[in-house]
Amino acid sequence: MRISEDIKGRTSVFGAALLLCMLCAAGCTDRSPGFQPHAFPVPAVPAMITSMEDAAEYLALNYWDDFTDTSRLYPCDSSIVNGVRKTEVEQAVAEWISILGQVPAGSAEEAVGRLFDRVSACEAKDTSSNVFEMMSAMVGKYLYDPNSPMRNEDLYLPFVTGLASYPGFTQEQREAYGYDARMCALNRTGTPAADFEFCDRSGRTRTLYSLKADFTLLFFSNPGCEACKYIMEELESDPALGSLISSGRLAVANIYIDEDIRSWYGYQGIYPDEWYNGYDPNSVIRTDLLYNVRAIPSLYLLDRSKNVILKDATDARVLACLHDIAEQTGPDRKGPEPNCL
Repeated sequence: MRISEDIKGRTSVFGAALLLCMLCAAGCTDRSPGFQPHAFPVPAVPAMITSMEDAAEYLALNYWDDFTDTSRLYPCDSSIVNGVRKTEVEQAVAEWISILGQVPAGSAEEAVGRLFDRVSACEAKDTSSNVFEMMSAMVGKYLYDPNSPMRNEDLYLPFVTGLASYPGFTQEQREAYGYDARMCALNRTGTPAADFEFCDRSGRTRTLYSLKADFTLLFFSNPGCEACKYIMEELESDPALGSLISSGRLAVANIYIDEDIRSWYGYQGIYPDEWYNGYDPNSVIRTDLLYNVRAIPSLYLLDRSKNVILKDATDARVLACLHDIAEQTGPDRKGPEPNCL
């Protein structure tokens, strides 16, 4: 879902979604004969809200209010979550995360924390409810699964922090979620990226912070990785991105963090010479957990001071941001600030 239509039209659509058949029940019960699941109750944007930005923020913060209203719990089973088909709830999660991407980071994180509080309240109201269990799984699937195109560790952090202290879990479960929370807290957007040493093919040692450029693309890759090869080809074949690199405005730090150094050396003819291609000689990036590299490739975009602009972002998002930088700032760097920064 994109917040792109006019407020009046969207309010009408969202208002229609609230015309639901409500069941007044004391708890989450087995589906009764003849029960028909109702539509997901998307909130209506109040008429007093007239800007797209405020509408998006309202939806981000209040999207789950009706669905998690503990005064009205509905039938549930393996395919029904609080009276709504599980497939519709999952679609609602995806749409809500899309909305989160359109509001300030602080508001988005507040919205995620608010969701955790509300689903926890559902569990406290009725332990037979499946709201907490299914919503926890869905939020983790979309925001933390390394294969999710919507993954965002910054946004998952408020939710997993709640899971790490949730009293209904065992100590082992809380510790596991606590580990995930610590990993999500590494190299958060807007904070300085962790520095590290790497060796190039000639044996020269460099550090991440020694690379001088307006922007640095930190690219964790493996030899033979097809997805890595695609990113490499996109960066090499696109004239605008090539100009960013050749002008020195963008440094690409292409780093190998595993142990098969022979294979890495054998791949040197593939890597562009103008990149900073290196490997982790001390195995500290992965073992000392400087970065939460859960899948390869993994991309970070850093500014001149090595503050994180994009963290473990999808290649599509990173490439779009680099295009934005190339097109809006130009070689003289006097254009408006790119939207992705």
